Amino acid sequence: MALPLYLDPLDDLPRTPASDVKKLGWRGVMKSLGSIGKVVVTNHNQPEAVILSAAEYDLILRALQQAAAKDGDALDALRHRFDARLASLQDDDAGDRLRRLMDGPARLRGEVRAGTGH
Repeated sequence: MALPLYLDPLDDLPRTPASDVKKLGWRGVMKSLGSIGKVVVTNHNQPEAVILSAAEYDLILRALQQAAAKDGDALDALRHRFDARLASLQDDDAGDRLRRLMDGPARLRGEVRAGTGH
C-alpha cells in the first residue's frame, strides 16, 4: 500500500526564528514541531533549515523507498520485454525473417510507424 505523503511548501510550514532556537533550546524546538512534525528555522526571516520529527522523517523515507521500488518494478518489466524481443533473434528462423523483411518493400501507406503497434 502506498504511503500518503504530502510535502508542504516552505511558506506553509510553521516558522521559528533561529534566535528562539538558541533562546528556548531543544525543548522549545520540539514544542514548535507540534502536531505537524516539521518547522522552518529562519534567520532574518529567511528560511535556513527545516527540522523534522523522527516520525515525519521516517514517513518521508518510507515513501521514497516505495517510489524507488515502483520505479525498479517498471524498469524490470521493461528489461523483460527487451530481453524477450532480443531472445527472438536466437530463433532458428530469425535470419530468414530478417532477410524477408529487408528484401521486401517498405509498406508504410503514407504513415510513419515505430514500435510494435498494429
